[in-house]
Amino acid sequence: MNIFNIAMKEIKQDFRDIRTLVFMLAFPLVLMLVLGTALSNAFTDSIKIDDIKVLYLNTGKGDISQYFNKFIETAGKSGITFTKEKSNMDGKNEVKQGNYDGFLEVNQTGVQLYLNDQNSISGNILQGTLTAFVDKYNIASAADKIAPEKVLTVFSSEHKTDFIKETSVLPNKQPGAMDYYAIAMTTMIALYGAISASSLINSERVRKTGDRLIIAPIRKSEIFIGKVLGCIVINTVCIALVIACSKIFFKAYWGDHLGMVFLVLLTEILFAVSFGISLSYISKSSTGPRMIVMLVVQLASFFGGAYFKIENPEGIFKLITKLSPLTWENSAITKIIYSSDLSAAIPAITINLSIAIIFLFVAVISLQRREGL
Repeated sequence: MNIFNIAMKEIKQDFRDIRTLVFMLAFPLVLMLVLGTALSNAFTDSIKIDDIKVLYLNTGKGDISQYFNKFIETAGKSGITFTKEKSNMDGKNEVKQGNYDGFLEVNQTGVQLYLNDQNSISGNILQGTLTAFVDKYNIASAADKIAPEKVLTVFSSEHKTDFIKETSVLPNKQPGAMDYYAIAMTTMIALYGAISASSLINSERVRKTGDRLIIAPIRKSEIFIGKVLGCIVINTVCIALVIACSKIFFKAYWGDHLGMVFLVLLTEILFAVSFGISLSYISKSSTGPRMIVMLVVQLASFFGGAYFKIENPEGIFKLITKLSPLTWENSAITKIIYSSDLSAAIPAITINLSIAIIFLFVAVISLQRREGL
């Protein structure tokens, strides 16, 4: 009963602290919104291409001219705009000046394409499209000798093209900017729980209320467990609210295994709380634990990808990123959400609980050696 009362006291006290609530809730949500909006282009593999403008001169006669006109009609439906060269225009110079993406010259000897190297993507598209036209022209020429009535069907877009159906065995699911920062900010704010944990005992010492607790008919173990339990509960509630707000307001995707994701986050909270409270016993000053926690959390957030996505680190930087708790937390949660790999939670949970037990053991030993709290 004493443990429950002490835990409830910690929960009520934290809920009354408006600054703490604002920090634990507003801080990650604001960062999520700002970073997720500002860096949205960094999380997409798609490239937007405007309509391709082509200047052409058709001096061909007979079949090639007829087939080329059919080609222009078909290609125009795919976003390629063809403009006929006027008498006062120099096609090559227009491409050089960047007014057109390419200049196409068609005559009896064949087809010539002139491109501006400054836009390689449009040039590659034009080359691929023109290659397809030349291949069709060769087929049409061969068909004209055997079945002339079938020639125009070669250039028709109505024939069946879905002979091959492509299905991905492992869909390439990747988080968008808002999805990524929803995960990163949630794991980061869970690690910030170490700050409040570092003040659990120090606050009693500073306010001189620790002596009252010691002389009260309460064991030190009950005080310790009650405070730790209350801190874990309040941080868990904050994390749950951050996840809920990110889903409702920012439409962040948390997958179909939210229970397993929450379990990983719960062990991270336990890790953070044990880290903070152990520092409060190791440090001899009242302000030392908070400063150390702030430094560690900021470094872990920076190297753990909380502020920007870290891809393929090398050398010493790779080793440093692996030492950040956020690295294994974010990796495990991402795999659970986007690959349904529930086994990815095992390493993260194991590491969190192992380190948490070590820190709690240090705190308990220090508590037993002290006369007071």
